[in-house]
Formats: sequence, C-alpha cells, structure tokens
Amino acid sequence: MLRLIIGFGFMAHGWAKLSRGPAEFEKLLAQAGGPFAHISSWIVPLTELLGGLAMFLGLFVSITAIPLIVVMLAAMLTVQINYGFSSIKTIGLTLFGPPGYEINPLYIAGLISLILTGGGVFSLDALMVKKKAGE
Repeated sequence: MLRLIIGFGFMAHGWAKLSRGPAEFEKLLAQAGGPFAHISSWIVPLTELLGGLAMFLGLFVSITAIPLIVVMLAAMLTVQINYGFSSIKTIGLTLFGPPGYEINPLYIAGLISLILTGGGVFSLDALMVKKKAGE
C-alpha cells in the first residue's frame, strides 16, 4: 500500500506540472527562488511522473527511490523551508498560503522504508526475482 500511494502521489504531482506546461512550472520555480528553474522545470516533473510510475508498479524500487528523495529534499531545502513546517497556511476563510515542508519528510520516510523493505510481493521486482529463480 505504501508503494502504491507514494507512486500515485508522485505521478499526480508530476502530471500536474507537465499538464500546465514546463514553462508555467519554470515561472513558479523562478518566483519561489528554486534553483536552475529552466532545467528543473523539465527534470522535476519527469522524475516525479516516471519515478512515480516505476514506484507504483514496483519496478526497481530501491533505485527509483533515490531520485525521488533528491526531488523532495531539493524542494524542501530550496523553496518550502522558507514557509515553515506546516503544509496548511490558512489566510482568511477560503485562501491558502504557500505550503511548508510538512509533506516532504513523510514522502522521504516512506521512500526510505521502501528502500529497506523492497517493493513487496505484488511488485514487478518480486515478479522478476520469481521468474529468474524459475529459470
């Protein structure tokens, strides 16, 4: 379950960035003070989308987790750290302020857990091991 929700979460975030266009994400990164906004506007959403898909499928889970952790750390330490811990900053009754870094450590902890435990019985990694053992 952990692998599925983490994979889906990364895919959703990557798709949201790509569906609006990398140029729009680049503007957001530049405005928020993110590093290397132009190249990051492509690398981050592709890493999230493809890495999330691999995680969701359970494909190379331990390896796939590493670039996803790097994305979470980079976002947390370059942009979200400036807004504090909480991911909910209510301004008035209907507007939300910029998100803090609360979610990043949760994703990182989940990814580290998957590195340590693997993708599980219902993963492509397990299927490949089972197939190789049967050869």
